[in-house]
Amino acid sequence: MNLKNKNILVIGLAISGVPLVKVLSKLGANVIVNDLKPSHMLKSSLEELKDYNFKTILGRHPDDIRELGDIDLVVVSPGVPLNIDFIKKLRDANIEIISEIEMAYRINKAEIIAITGTNGKTTTTALTSEIFKNAIKKVYAVGNIGVSATEKAVKSKEDEIMVMEVSSFQLEGIVNFRPKVAAILNITPDHLNRHGTMENYIDIKFDLFKNQNEDDFAIINYDDEICRKKSTDIKSKVIFFSNNTILDEGVFVEDNNIVVKYEGQKNIIISTNDIRIPGEHNIENALAATAMAFIMGIDAKIINRTLKEFNGVEHRIEHVTSINNINFVNDSKATNTDAAIKAIKAINGPIILLAGGLDKGSEFDDFIKSFDKKVKKVFLYGETAEKIFMTAKKLNFNEAKIVKSLDKAVNFAYDEAEPGDTILLSPACASWDMYSSFEERGNHFKQLVRDLGRS
Repeated sequence: MNLKNKNILVIGLAISGVPLVKVLSKLGANVIVNDLKPSHMLKSSLEELKDYNFKTILGRHPDDIRELGDIDLVVVSPGVPLNIDFIKKLRDANIEIISEIEMAYRINKAEIIAITGTNGKTTTTALTSEIFKNAIKKVYAVGNIGVSATEKAVKSKEDEIMVMEVSSFQLEGIVNFRPKVAAILNITPDHLNRHGTMENYIDIKFDLFKNQNEDDFAIINYDDEICRKKSTDIKSKVIFFSNNTILDEGVFVEDNNIVVKYEGQKNIIISTNDIRIPGEHNIENALAATAMAFIMGIDAKIINRTLKEFNGVEHRIEHVTSINNINFVNDSKATNTDAAIKAIKAINGPIILLAGGLDKGSEFDDFIKSFDKKVKKVFLYGETAEKIFMTAKKLNFNEAKIVKSLDKAVNFAYDEAEPGDTILLSPACASWDMYSSFEERGNHFKQLVRDLGRS
């Protein structure tokens, strides 16, 4: 894709925006950056870009798009909704609007494996990447995992692999994006404050497959009824994975072993007891990663070794430390109720839970019901604290307490804890009411725990 002297507008100078500006500038584009935040709030990003030539319109969106001049292309950061008036004006002017992963696809040379779903994306992306690395492949783990897809795409070569974690926000802006292998792990209610309805959310997730053809592969969770039914619309070769059903073809669990049955051949990959990362949900993640690696020709022995060695990812059921035989687990990555429920199920013993954060329009009934005498007490903070508290009260869970901050939650939880308990940060909500990201929230929790240990 020739971008030399093209006038490109980048909306949103977020995690993906800074490397995007760098890449576009290096490719010879004339870049304009627009962000609602004023310059003083973007100080570190602008400092990082000080050696690059670009224009800025900060602190506002232009009321009149003529202020931008002639724009050839608009690239929108994932955090910017595509239904705002400013973007509608650009669309009405027949200017193409794409997401950062679409931009990456257009300049990429590597084979793309793309992974979406409500939960498990980061773990499965990291695990799949590790399998390919152990097969001595040059591999990039990019996308919603925290690494700019565009930054790596511009460096990629044809014999390399790009494993891409893809969110619904990123999928909203794809046009030609076509992965060789695409996986959907599960779908449960999430981001309804942005997508409006569950139907919209499902359709956006399944846009991952819309440009695939019969030469490509779709890896689908057979146990997820929404995914299974929706997969009938997919044009590529569908490979199911299942933790509950022995499939005629696909990847499944049989006699506590992960088994691949494909093109008449049956391969036993590993005992589920030998998988290092804990929890039933991680069996599903391992099944999906196995399916993607096997279909791309990776040897079963390499898949086996990786599953035995892989420790998981930071901020997802991450054991921080133990103090006086009280365990602390960081699950800040649980930004919705389904992820938090899986964390509760994965942990043995009594739990004191820390939860709350940005309200994404979710309901918390199933979350509270999952406590099932395992959660002794929950400390709630942030925007959703009152909403979760009232749900708990409605369902007769009377051990919920609202606190002002995560700091207070950690201290109160430790005061209440007994030897053998686990203090679990699994918020069931996004972080953006109090933190810039779930990573910042998780790191703050770990620092609070370290401070507690020193005291």
